[in-house]
Amino acid sequence: MSSTHATATKSRVSFEDTSVAFSYKSNAQLRKTYFIFACMNQNWLVKLGTFFIKLLLFLHFPVKKLIKYTVFEQFCGGETLQECNRTIENLDKVHIGTILDYSVEGEESEASFDRTLKEILETIEKAHNNSAIPFAVFKVTGIANTELLNKIQDEHDLTNDDKAAYERVRERMNMLCKRAAELDVKIFVDGEESWIQDTIDTLTYGMMEKYNHDKCIVFNTYQMYRRDMLDNLKLAAKDAREKGYFLGVKLVRGAYMEKERQRAHENEYCEPVHTTKEATDKDYNSGIDFCVENRETISICVGTHNEYSCKYLVDLMKKNNISHDDKHFYFAQLLGMSDNISFNLAKANYNVAKYVPYGPVEAVMPYLFRRAEENTSIAGQTSREFSLIRKEMIRRKKKSA
Repeated sequence: MSSTHATATKSRVSFEDTSVAFSYKSNAQLRKTYFIFACMNQNWLVKLGTFFIKLLLFLHFPVKKLIKYTVFEQFCGGETLQECNRTIENLDKVHIGTILDYSVEGEESEASFDRTLKEILETIEKAHNNSAIPFAVFKVTGIANTELLNKIQDEHDLTNDDKAAYERVRERMNMLCKRAAELDVKIFVDGEESWIQDTIDTLTYGMMEKYNHDKCIVFNTYQMYRRDMLDNLKLAAKDAREKGYFLGVKLVRGAYMEKERQRAHENEYCEPVHTTKEATDKDYNSGIDFCVENRETISICVGTHNEYSCKYLVDLMKKNNISHDDKHFYFAQLLGMSDNISFNLAKANYNVAKYVPYGPVEAVMPYLFRRAEENTSIAGQTSREFSLIRKEMIRRKKKSA
């Protein structure tokens, strides 16, 4: 689609069209999704259920099947890369890409870091020449010790073992970004907690300087709930221009609000996150403005479930005569959530991708627990999902009557 056509055809993206949002789900699948979100819509039930699942897993009760065919199936693509194929194919049918996210957490040995490295390299290989997989992704804490990253950020004296371990982290990261560049696969470096993020940023910008000279391969993540993040984004863009490389930007609001506030309180320093949601929203949309204004050197992915921010970028693209399918602009949401945004944007020919977590059920449980807790802590998020599913069930019932 040309820029002219994209502008001439006024965008009529509606996030209320549930017939599009849930077109891929059978009536039985929709009922199961309804049940899951009905449960998640009850804060007390989420907390109670999370507690008992953790307890049953600790006691080695056989609850894996129950988990796999409920919350795991809703929010994850499978236990292995091969099991994700069905999700990849289903999303591709409606022009939504897949971002394969190996979501094993909490492992801290060098052997586990190397296993994770190998798995992420396989996701990069799988994305090569596959338009259904537009990005790869990894968390630095998947290939590095968190305490080491914090130690470097706090500028503590490093032992020789620390220095050797950090060099291995740099080598693993370089292997991932180098392979992504060789295979022309764009790769996200996920955002993490503020007490290790500076170290992650330094590593990521080093990779950008090596591999983003001809095009945008490596993307950093900017968590806009942090008060300093809009300025950080602008400084990163200035540095990229001066050094002559493209800046890859993934804009998110942030995923560690409670941890950030608790740590700031315990260690008696000023909270790094905004005190209000309105301030976060303002910075998020200002970040979108900045990226659009500097689109000659910036590629952007808005990773958000916020309908207003998605529409905000849609309107900006229209205003600036930017084609719906311009490859420098992407929208992304998590698998199993905000299908009303993803599917309706894709139908309007915007570039959309779903984060598709995968990994062994037991190893992915920390991700699923966080997903449930975050959903209940974000005001209205689960209620919104629940109401849209209910609306679609009513629509189908009327249609078949």
